[in-house]
Amino acid sequence: MLLANTKKIYFASDQHFGAPTAELSLPREKKFVAWLDEVKLDAEAIFLLGDLFDFWFEYKTVVPKGFVRVLGKLAEIRDSGIPIYFFVGNHDLWMRKYFETELNIPVYHDNKEFTFGGKTFLIGHGDGKGPGDIGYKRMKKVFVHPFSKWLFGWLHPDIGVGLAQYLSVKNKMISGDSDVKFLGEDKEWLILYAKRKLETKHYNYFIFGHRHLPMIKSIGENSEYVNLGDWISYFTYGVFDGESFELKEYK
Repeated sequence: MLLANTKKIYFASDQHFGAPTAELSLPREKKFVAWLDEVKLDAEAIFLLGDLFDFWFEYKTVVPKGFVRVLGKLAEIRDSGIPIYFFVGNHDLWMRKYFETELNIPVYHDNKEFTFGGKTFLIGHGDGKGPGDIGYKRMKKVFVHPFSKWLFGWLHPDIGVGLAQYLSVKNKMISGDSDVKFLGEDKEWLILYAKRKLETKHYNYFIFGHRHLPMIKSIGENSEYVNLGDWISYFTYGVFDGESFELKEYK
């Protein structure tokens, strides 16, 4: 994809709307909608890298109540002709076809390669990648299994969604203690994952969320690992202007 003159590509991740409660996350949702209103003016495309919601499950005819501001804004932007791409995170991994059918936004369940302005990108949420975290990887396999989704679907939404939201907050799944500091390149799983990918193919940028800690790290010749941070503590986002990538804070 060639970027039009003055156009930019925007990236954001880990909004976790609905946590710790719908009322307390509402100001963050309004702030994110204000950001969307600003970036739509010069956006060539917008990438959302998962965990937009703290929990999301699509029943056959029901989706979780709320989030009308952000869903309406995404629909407006997409209807204007600006592409939006959504990558499923570990909190909204039960997303199915709702975004595709209602908003015309493609949904990806794994990493995907893109090329912008001659630069190659590997983009994804980032959960379950790299070495370690064996427990989560096993748990994810159980959660995404069709039988698990079918079984959960038999719970009444008031029970199922309420239970999931309670467990998410109680277990501090939004952000853990390890997210408050850089662990070092030899312990950052996503950096190790990106370096391993470079052994077989070159990418200019690895763009991920999940980690919650905003960072840009050089990991090879003309190659950078980027974590977008979150919209809980940092309110950071990424922007690519066709030449270089920046992390910025929305104030």
